[in-house]
Amino acid sequence: MRSATIERNTKETSISVTINLEGAGTGDITTGIGFFDHMLDQIARHAPLDLKVLAKGDLHIDGHHSVEDVGIALGQAVDRALGDRKGIARYGEAHAPLDEALTRVVIDISGRPFLVYNVTFPAQRIGEFDTELMREFFQAFAVHARVGLHIDSLRGVNSHHIAESAFKGFARAFGRAIAHDPRRSQSEAPSTKGTLTA
Repeated sequence: MRSATIERNTKETSISVTINLEGAGTGDITTGIGFFDHMLDQIARHAPLDLKVLAKGDLHIDGHHSVEDVGIALGQAVDRALGDRKGIARYGEAHAPLDEALTRVVIDISGRPFLVYNVTFPAQRIGEFDTELMREFFQAFAVHARVGLHIDSLRGVNSHHIAESAFKGFARAFGRAIAHDPRRSQSEAPSTKGTLTA
């Protein structure tokens, strides 16, 4: 079973992430930031995978450390759960609409971390969530999961819709990329190098 648990404890945050890539879409998320919880639950439901996140952070300052550190821990959990990355599809893409908003997400489970992020918001905050922290989350995830990730907002006027479209698109693209490729041997890495871990 492709699963992992990561514990991350610093002076700023205390975080536990458990992920099961073979899960059915169950989310159990508590970060202290309601909208962020809602977005992480989108990942679980639309990949689909099982995800449990418990984060306690210095929210009396702001949400930055909590959001970024959840991205770090989630990326590390994904990297561990993927193991040698053999037999996976490797690439995934999705266009995710939400009313007027539309986001394109493309991911490469390449072993090489990179983020291209083109998302802008009309509002700085959605509830208690600072919209500029979305980039921090996906940057932390891409680096620690060791994936290439492109997120492009194609249109949208409502900040909630734009953010949710991006998270749903990420979930769908990620779910496709980590899926087992039925045409490929489970002992074969989808790379001419022969590995996605080096």
